Amino acid sequence: MSRTEAPPLPEPLRVPVADSHTHLDMQDTTVEEALARAAAVNVTTVVQVGCDVAGSRWAAETAAAHPAVHASVALHPNEAPRIVHGDPEGTARQGAREPGGKAALDDALAEIDALAALDQVRGVGETGLDFFRTGPEGIAAQEESFRAHIEIAKRHGKALVIHDRDAHADVLRVLADAGAPERTVFHCYSGDAEMAAICARAGYFMSFAGNMTFKNAQPLRDALAVAPTELVLVETDAPFLTPAPYRGRPNAPYLIPVTLRAMAEVKGLDEDTLAAAIYDNTARAFDF
Repeated sequence: MSRTEAPPLPEPLRVPVADSHTHLDMQDTTVEEALARAAAVNVTTVVQVGCDVAGSRWAAETAAAHPAVHASVALHPNEAPRIVHGDPEGTARQGAREPGGKAALDDALAEIDALAALDQVRGVGETGLDFFRTGPEGIAAQEESFRAHIEIAKRHGKALVIHDRDAHADVLRVLADAGAPERTVFHCYSGDAEMAAICARAGYFMSFAGNMTFKNAQPLRDALAVAPTELVLVETDAPFLTPAPYRGRPNAPYLIPVTLRAMAEVKGLDEDTLAAAIYDNTARAFDF
């Protein structure tokens, strides 16, 4: 079986569900094909997430053109240091970049602010902190960008979509300090059960991806077990984090049923009940 081959379509869900976080612009199909395959298994709605200015513009345009798509716009946490300090190695899709300093970050944030005002844009994110790829010199730019996104989300009444990698305590600190928006989503939830209890008390949504099916992901399953059902979402983060048994092959919104069924088992719920709850939660989180 080729690692590049798309996994087969799973058995359709009986109840419609939403993919709360996907990157259609990074997948090897047209938007129309991706949406048709998703609809065939009853994944009827997707949230398309931007990670930089160009990707956020694309997300807004795609959501305007397709009723099944809602957009979320942002500078990814790793994008902020690239803008400020440059990216001589060309690690992102734009290739090598010169340092732009604070002025360039302000300009990029102004673009995100303008996009966040659009009706088809339902979220501001993915934003947050990522200490996995960013060294100490980039952390200040990340936090400045994160705080700006929190303000943008609050100003426009949009959901805040959080990317939190190896930065749990600092993400929670900034949210508490800046004041989280009314609707806050931890995308690809990566904390433990203790953190899930903190998020639940704060009313934060927790979105689980295909990595909760991985053999070594017991802490994620423990977190899902204690997360209140009314705060749980499901996502692909496609083309990344393809659920087992297809780990390592390309992910897409049509694989949501695989993850949802694994989640239902952890929660001790039947899949219809969980799918209905998740659809309602996603509609509440993103106000669609």
